[in-house]
Amino acid sequence: MEIIIVLLIVAADQITKYIAIEYLQPLKTVTVLEGIFSLSYVENRGAAFGILQNQRWFLIILPILIVAAIIIYLAKHRNESLLTRICLSVIVGGAVGNLIDRIKLGYVVDMFEATFIEFPVFNTADIAVVCGTIILSFQLILHDGSGMRNNKPDESKPKDEVSGETV
Repeated sequence: MEIIIVLLIVAADQITKYIAIEYLQPLKTVTVLEGIFSLSYVENRGAAFGILQNQRWFLIILPILIVAAIIIYLAKHRNESLLTRICLSVIVGGAVGNLIDRIKLGYVVDMFEATFIEFPVFNTADIAVVCGTIILSFQLILHDGSGMRNNKPDESKPKDEVSGETV
């Protein structure tokens, strides 16, 4: 299942980037909803918010290490919750999508622009990484390691001495 998720994310990312290169690059920007959303062709040689500009090798090596760590984790923790496995797969798919651009082009193609706020132009891979990370964070905060809601017994309540159950 994880491989299918990764492949779907990478395919969606690469298709949207191909469309941006072929059709959006000559136009530079197309307003979709005035003052809200535009499609803008950007060649991003750094990371989010313009940091790490022209640090191509660092931005290739770091995601490779992160993807490798996630793959090793998934391989060793096959009993991890379904939601956790899905989130990690979505993150890997996004990381691989941007990694393909950095290796092939030397930059990442971005195209989605939320014009109602001051925010960097982003792409499908970025959406996958951010959404996967946010959902995984909530998963880790709201659930214990087994993927089940943390329903630890209330130690302040008296227990039956024979069965050990809370009375």
